[in-house]
Amino acid sequence: MNFRNYLSIFLFAAGTLVTQAQSNLLNAKTPDEIGKKTPAQLISDNDKPLVYGYVHDRDVLMGKTIWELIDLDERINFPLYYPIDTANIGKDRRSLFNVLLNGIKTGKITEVYGDDYFNTKKTLKDMSTSFTYIDTTDAGRDEINNYYQDYMSGRKVLDPQFINKTDLTAQDISGYKIKGYWYFDKRQGEMKYRLLGICPVSPEARDIGKDNPDVIELFWIYFPSIRDVLHEAHAFNDKNSAAPITFDHLLNSRRFNGVIYKEENVYGDRQIADYEKDNAQMQLLESERVKEKIRNFEQDMWNY
Repeated sequence: MNFRNYLSIFLFAAGTLVTQAQSNLLNAKTPDEIGKKTPAQLISDNDKPLVYGYVHDRDVLMGKTIWELIDLDERINFPLYYPIDTANIGKDRRSLFNVLLNGIKTGKITEVYGDDYFNTKKTLKDMSTSFTYIDTTDAGRDEINNYYQDYMSGRKVLDPQFINKTDLTAQDISGYKIKGYWYFDKRQGEMKYRLLGICPVSPEARDIGKDNPDVIELFWIYFPSIRDVLHEAHAFNDKNSAAPITFDHLLNSRRFNGVIYKEENVYGDRQIADYEKDNAQMQLLESERVKEKIRNFEQDMWNY
């Protein structure tokens, strides 16, 4: 194949990526037409995420489950965090948390759990106290005390101005915990990774605005069940905004930085912080040791 043929293939692929950015951006006569796809575009975009290949249990020579924390303060992880304010952003720009939460609200995401072993299912109602906190202001308490009998009997209803409502938003998400499985496929002779679960972590709505609030695991989602939802949502590509990357591709290709905080072990899968207490440096070194142990297994397979 000569250079001209290679160039034609490259330009065709580049053109395909461009059409997947903001549809109809250059042909729209009004802002409302931006993002609307033609019937031909809808047909061409009717694709699915890349299917995982079947892996037989006998083909797994070595396997190790690990848990990692993705810190959204790191620049490489910004595509998972932004945009936090979607009021003035295009319809196809959402943070990962908004994509997950909207999927739960619309019923597209149903495999939601309260733990990283996917034992106990959770509903949006179960998580409502973490997402929304409603409290009475000091002026509202004085109002109730002054007319206690009226409020208790229902003759008076507290005015909304005396109520504070705090909602958890994408801005409050501090990171994501992910659960994955590294395994050596002896049939293909290489180390591979399969993402199993993802969990946003943040303070509860009641603790938003406090100094150094404790963060909690909001919910765990079984990752293979949401790949279609993540495939429809795109993360921002700062190198080329005409070629965004789907969240499914971003996560499966590990285009993020995560720190290992737990590995499966004989001690009931205890966390690194449980045996390297109050020493952040040693915890990072232990995380690197676990990572190196997994990496070395593949390297050792080719030593003779």
